[in-house]
Amino acid sequence: MSNLNLSLDSLLNHLENCSKYHLGYPLNQKLDYQHLAPLLSFIVNNLGDPYVKGNYGLNTKDFEREVVDFIAQLYRLDKSDTWGYVTSGGTEGNLCGILLGRELYPDGILYSSEDSHYSIFKAARMFRMPLTKVKSLSNGEIDYDSLSQLLSENKDKPAIININVGTTVKGAVDDISKIVEIISELNLQKFYIHIDAALGGMLLPYLEQENSLDFSKYPIGSIAISGHKFIGSPIPCGVILASKHLIQSFDIEYLNSTDTTILGSRNGMAPVILWDAIQKRKHQFAFEAIQCRQNAEYLYNKIKNSYRFALLNPLSTTVLFECPNELIVQRWQLSCFDKMAHVIVMQNHSRTLLDEFLEEAGFVKNSRTYALTENDINVF
Repeated sequence: MSNLNLSLDSLLNHLENCSKYHLGYPLNQKLDYQHLAPLLSFIVNNLGDPYVKGNYGLNTKDFEREVVDFIAQLYRLDKSDTWGYVTSGGTEGNLCGILLGRELYPDGILYSSEDSHYSIFKAARMFRMPLTKVKSLSNGEIDYDSLSQLLSENKDKPAIININVGTTVKGAVDDISKIVEIISELNLQKFYIHIDAALGGMLLPYLEQENSLDFSKYPIGSIAISGHKFIGSPIPCGVILASKHLIQSFDIEYLNSTDTTILGSRNGMAPVILWDAIQKRKHQFAFEAIQCRQNAEYLYNKIKNSYRFALLNPLSTTVLFECPNELIVQRWQLSCFDKMAHVIVMQNHSRTLLDEFLEEAGFVKNSRTYALTENDINVF
């Protein structure tokens, strides 16, 4: 039955209120895509492989390939060996990347740290893959000694290794050079590396002096990033980038295309949104990444100066701290885990906003007192 209390006006008001106080999840809310509204008059569906035209004309595959090419240039994947597509988000990208590894090595074991995103463990369940959880260091990074030990115990089986570039809770970045060194020391011949870089994949190329996510330098199979995080999109989306020679395709006659993607029907608007953002802002992505990092350091130092625990990993904008009271958690939409919470600093988080949070959460002294009630929480 229809809920008479719901309306588009109330929804818009709810979204506007929530967007003002949103710190716990990585979303770039600096959005400006009103000029794309005329495209909403069409059913845009990127059916089939993005590199095959197909029979369905209402598609944006040209834009999709441009987006993939931009990401490929960031990660130095040779154009002749470039494949990828715009996904529905980081989870689909991870599912696709892990599936590529499993198809290459059907008897492979999936290795991933205990701090990995839940979609990695979901992939293991969906694809019926043996999974080995690797211990994490205290900062959320994978425990390299533990990984080495586990790999050595199963040298007779291919290894499908997930590397995190920005773990979900602590924003930790696994060191690909150390992992490749372990693979070399153990003389593993059959392995596949997938990188979950949902947020960090658009930070690390601009924060690191030399981008380590380099297909020309390391044996990377695939990378998954999110589009609605750093780049920013009103539609959840992402990009999977992979080496073309690893892709298996299956002909779909009625589409006059091939099946290479996780989903069949795919959002045709998302590639245009990402393409538009890249065209307008690609020359300022470095500035945005550095500014987010500097604001994260500002927040981290303020909390540390209040003699509270705080953690900020290198190459990250995720600041971890002790979980404040429930009203603060709800008002600022914080993500909590094991009595800890975090703020993921994005482009729309000014220092003025961060100061407001610091004061309300009690991390800095001020002349005002905050007695929040349920009326201060954005309830639909």
